[in-house]
Amino acid sequence: MSDEQAVRQPVAARRDHPRTHHGDTVNDDFAWLKNPEDPEVLAYLRAENAHTEARTAHLEGLRKTIFGEIKDRTQETDLSVPVRNKGWWYYGRTQEGKQYGIRCRLAAESDVPPSVEPGVPVAGEEVLVDGNELAEGHDFFALGTCDVSPDGNLLAFGVNYTGDERFTLRFKDLRTGEVFADEIEGVFYGGAWSSDGSAFFYTKVDDAWRPYQVWRHVLGESDDVLVYQEDDERFWTGIELTRSEKYLMIVCGSKITSETRYLDAADPTGEFALFGGGREQGVETQVEHQGDRFLVLHNKGAENFTLGWTPVEDTSQFNEILPHDPAVRLEAVDAFADHAVVSMRRAGLSQVAILDEQGRLTEVAFDEPLYAVGLGENPDYASRALRLGYTSMVTPASVYDYDIDAAALHLRKRTPVLGGFDPADYRQYREWATAADGTKVPISIVARADVEPDGTAPCLLYGYGSYEHSIDPYFSIARLSLLDRGVVFAIAHVRGGGEMGRRWYEEGKLLHKKNTFTDFVDAAGHMLESGWAAPDRIVARGGSAGGLLMGAVANLAPERFAGVLADVPFVDALNTILDPTMPLTVIEWEEWGNPLESAEVYEYMKSYSPYENVTDVRYPSILAVTSLNDTRVGFHEPAKWVARLRERSPESDVMLKTEMEAGHGGRSGRYDAWEEEAFNLAWVLDRLGAADK
Repeated sequence: MSDEQAVRQPVAARRDHPRTHHGDTVNDDFAWLKNPEDPEVLAYLRAENAHTEARTAHLEGLRKTIFGEIKDRTQETDLSVPVRNKGWWYYGRTQEGKQYGIRCRLAAESDVPPSVEPGVPVAGEEVLVDGNELAEGHDFFALGTCDVSPDGNLLAFGVNYTGDERFTLRFKDLRTGEVFADEIEGVFYGGAWSSDGSAFFYTKVDDAWRPYQVWRHVLGESDDVLVYQEDDERFWTGIELTRSEKYLMIVCGSKITSETRYLDAADPTGEFALFGGGREQGVETQVEHQGDRFLVLHNKGAENFTLGWTPVEDTSQFNEILPHDPAVRLEAVDAFADHAVVSMRRAGLSQVAILDEQGRLTEVAFDEPLYAVGLGENPDYASRALRLGYTSMVTPASVYDYDIDAAALHLRKRTPVLGGFDPADYRQYREWATAADGTKVPISIVARADVEPDGTAPCLLYGYGSYEHSIDPYFSIARLSLLDRGVVFAIAHVRGGGEMGRRWYEEGKLLHKKNTFTDFVDAAGHMLESGWAAPDRIVARGGSAGGLLMGAVANLAPERFAGVLADVPFVDALNTILDPTMPLTVIEWEEWGNPLESAEVYEYMKSYSPYENVTDVRYPSILAVTSLNDTRVGFHEPAKWVARLRERSPESDVMLKTEMEAGHGGRSGRYDAWEEEAFNLAWVLDRLGAADK
């Protein structure tokens, strides 16, 4: 062990009783690390933080440099593109030196957006929510619901000060600025106003952090009404107002099944009606109101989904508009007065298309070979201009308005990148790795333009691969600190994600989950073979379920990586999925399988769960980053994992860093988040041998 490695490591020696399942006894030696209120646990986490700080003290200067680079490239006082909704222009702004955004509006005197300059006071501006004022005196702040009533007079907003994603719902009169005394605890994201603003509907979570109840609140009244309760623990419940503002929708969904109930939004005390025939196992639906019909996206007999409609008066009568296409995954439909927008995916790239009243589909085209596009804020139901968000690995986040009648794109804003940034200084590429079973796995790559695939460059390889969540090509200001030091950044679009359609997801879940891990290892191999990465100069990174990926590939191919950065990693997967009292567990059974009922699932999960499979091999350097108040992935998972790595492989360089006042997304203020990312990137550069560049 080197002098640097010899910095004293925390000790986690306390033992717990064995766990027995399916006749198998497993010693979970570090289960005691699970209790966030245990003084011994907190002391251990602080000791780990001190160890990590000591082990990385030599990177302090680099961390400060990278933080300065992120800050200097960011236009700190900035403004979003205003969006018109009825009689108002809505926008957000940030101010230099302030951690949080400010949401504002201006009276709409014309169809032309107001001439608002960042940092310049505007006469008549109304502040809806100032995150800086709400966060004052708190180490953490998150804004949940932020919903203006249809008449523009009232605001519902949620606040959280711990990171556990349970919000306190409050209400504000936008005519007077008064914040009402009404406060509701334990509220989830989202919510919906009735069309007249007389009632607000919200969801509450149970002890397992599952939104399961829909409640109706009337301002000034203390007795809220329970509108709907979902008792099936596999299902989440949400409430929304259709874009037409004609219907309230209660949507219940598990990982593979969904169901919708609807109510005339002008009758908030009425009874919700069940859409169609109700839930059918394995069938997912999305319902949108348009005129005298509902648009319906569903996957019954259509793996990649099909789009159709039902009459409002008979929701069981389905009429097809877009048939199933095995090469195109239909992901969402958004209804407007005389057209609809279909979000879809083809060959690994997101697409947006306009569906006219005759059922013709027109895609919005872009020139770059790699990009991500999606629907932006479009509150005007009658609009013939479509607000889009766009980015690529070399193009900063951009806002476009697409003129449907002229079929023309108009760039409204591209996020400024200061300090002489020129996209021509960087290039993006698409490569395809070949998995062991012959599957072609897409890889998105970006590098400085003068970096050639000659086998000498350091590389950061990112992956996720779960829940059909796609990691699309995207731009990052912080990433420039890597690229400018000659690092190649790549995203391995492994199975389990949604990049290549529904089958791509199916082939990376349940009893096919190991494809996610082997795809990533094969992608790393391709980066070496194609010359985009030097041997011994690849660092792997992933977070949450992507952290499970990191733990699995560290066990599968420790020799392939110089380092592994695991953000809030789901590395104690088997123990968590065995415990139905844990947040999300029952819901997750349709993603991973239920090891309580199936010995096959149990053995399969046990064969890949990172915590269960730590051995005495020499691991790459590992940095696990977590948060004490994380609801989605408990801090104990990386804490236990690191303790077991130390026990089984004492010569390996392993560190744990715990944010003591944060949740799943890490620290909340933007400057705090930049500091956190500067810490991570400095560690990555150190592992890549590029810290002195």
